[in-house]
Amino acid sequence: MAEALYTAVATARGDGRNGEVTSSDGVIDESLAVPKEMGGPGGDKTNPEQLFAAGYSACFHSALQVVARQAKVKLAGSTVSAEVSVLKQGEGFGLAVALKVSLPGLEQAQADQLVEQAHQVCPYSNATRGNIEVALSATV
Repeated sequence: MAEALYTAVATARGDGRNGEVTSSDGVIDESLAVPKEMGGPGGDKTNPEQLFAAGYSACFHSALQVVARQAKVKLAGSTVSAEVSVLKQGEGFGLAVALKVSLPGLEQAQADQLVEQAHQVCPYSNATRGNIEVALSATV
């Protein structure tokens, strides 16, 4: 295994999706609830899919900025939204992700190319590749 540059540690306790999650440094300290759409109470508590969406969108946005810098392309006002869906998969469940990237001011072909390049270097994309469906879209 390669040398780790950073290791995040989070611990879940309680009743799983209706429990709590904390990070080792105390920055994350969240109560969880099953979303209403999945038969839970929903409300003002987060869930694993929202946390995954937040992490993936931030990581992908960083990868996008790296490949843009390498290509000497200035990004202004770019955003990445990650939509994480829970799917029924046989006896269990699976995930699917839609990454929606906004790159105002670029040509569509250039935006598509940067998004594809970011997808090749983003750690989340590399971890999910071949495991879950990830749909990419770029708007300018």
